Amino acid sequence: MKRPLSVTILAWLFIAVGVVSFIYGFPLHGVHADDFLAESVRLSGIVAGLFILRGENWARWLALSWIAFHAGLSAFHSLRETAIHTLFCIVFAIILFRPNATQYFRNSD
Repeated sequence: MKRPLSVTILAWLFIAVGVVSFIYGFPLHGVHADDFLAESVRLSGIVAGLFILRGENWARWLALSWIAFHAGLSAFHSLRETAIHTLFCIVFAIILFRPNATQYFRNSD
């Protein structure tokens, strides 16, 4: 089955955001314990995007977990940021779990 366009766009979005945030957040002046954790979260976005393109079912769960994690973290920031991340989480879940996307991931197993 052909990959739905919305899934393709979302996968590339995860890859792009992951790469940009990884580069932007890379520690240049000494490494701290939190840096490793932050960079691994950024890498997980890249991994999710790459494996969504390959049709791996676990990757869509990783992607949803990734954005849900960000929505949870944003709860410690402003209400606006929380609302935006929550909206992204809902939209991503709809895209990744629509019937045509579910069929795509099922056929790739």
